[in-house]
Amino acid sequence: MSRSSVSWYPAAAPATALPAGWMLVADILRRPDGRVLSCSAAPMVEGALSAAGHQVVTGTVQLLEQGPGSDLRAAVAHTAASAHRAVDALVTDGSGGVAVVVADAETGLRPVAEAAVDSWAQVMRPRAVLLASPRSFCAGVERAIDVVEALLEQRHGSGDRRVFVRKQIVHNTHVIADLTERGAVFVEELDEVPPGSLVVFSAHGVSPQVRAEAARRSLQVVDATCPLVTKVHAEARRFAERGNSIVLIGHAGHEEVEGTYGEAPDATVVVDSARDIVDLDLPDPSKITYLTQTTLAVDETRETIAALKKRFPQASGPGSEDICYATTNRQHALQAVTAQADLVLVLGSENSSNSVRLVEIARKAGTPAHLIEDCSRIRPDWLLDVATVGLSAGASAPPALVQDTLSALAGLGPLTVREQITTTEDTYFAPPAAVRKNR
Repeated sequence: MSRSSVSWYPAAAPATALPAGWMLVADILRRPDGRVLSCSAAPMVEGALSAAGHQVVTGTVQLLEQGPGSDLRAAVAHTAASAHRAVDALVTDGSGGVAVVVADAETGLRPVAEAAVDSWAQVMRPRAVLLASPRSFCAGVERAIDVVEALLEQRHGSGDRRVFVRKQIVHNTHVIADLTERGAVFVEELDEVPPGSLVVFSAHGVSPQVRAEAARRSLQVVDATCPLVTKVHAEARRFAERGNSIVLIGHAGHEEVEGTYGEAPDATVVVDSARDIVDLDLPDPSKITYLTQTTLAVDETRETIAALKKRFPQASGPGSEDICYATTNRQHALQAVTAQADLVLVLGSENSSNSVRLVEIARKAGTPAHLIEDCSRIRPDWLLDVATVGLSAGASAPPALVQDTLSALAGLGPLTVREQITTTEDTYFAPPAAVRKNR
């Protein structure tokens, strides 16, 4: 769809006056013939304007009578007497559109509104989305969120309804915001938790030192550590007890790595990549075991392991890979769509290791890729000349964000969605006993 194929309309004043300096982005358009159109692209339009520092609200916009293909400047002149005007309003194939309204007195905002709608008009076209599958929540993430939700439900109406959680239960801002609104209290360290209170350990796990601190403070602990992370902790203890040096491949500072390192700090060294292997100085080359963070890029981790074995031929790993099934599955699923996509979008938070790895994999394959918290982070210039979008979501990103993104993209023109399934997941992790017995 080219810009010439959209219809431009002037708009009536909104029902409620806009505050000075604000713009209104239409989430609903009412056409002159009475038809009501949903503007599903509104979150993207609002997000781009807000990111540029503008104050924006969303609402209904009433379009005035004006012929299809009307000149933009003529539409502005047509509404010169109104208190508010849509500097730009367009309709795509009768199915939706984009409109930005400014107060008549806000002359400085008119060029901003014009440029905003024009930028989205340039990317309106039929488009395809290749939906990577598996994507979004994994069993470990679902288990951890379920733990907090169950505890909040159990404590509803009790004397102390608070459920404290050390760190983020999973690395996603939407999940954290939702649980916070429902009563969860997220803290960085245990000294922020009142003695004797209930505290949940996050899916990423904690070190023995943190567990000891919880015991000293008489905290009621519910452990939501992913069982696959717990497996790595057990490996660290077992190999350290054998006198082995442990090379832990992972990102220093990540909560999961801190927890695993804490199981055997005197025997463990953390490396990030193959570059770190060169300077390793280990006491006994015949007794070296490598472990890995569960959310790493599979291919890069293999390179690091290969470099380690080249330097220390007798180095060995655990009986099974530490990178979890969900991380591996999502990477393979994304690789399957990346080769066919002009652009890749990955839903996830910046502190989500597995989400960041997905973006890196797409870029390494030569496809432009962006990590987005939600559809409001999409920018129009990303979509120029893009006919096919590859879409995935990290293991901690809620499935609803995927549907919201598809809806927003559909607001830019006809959208064909095709799911590309590389494997089907049916893994389930039972909740901790402390949650089960109270259900």
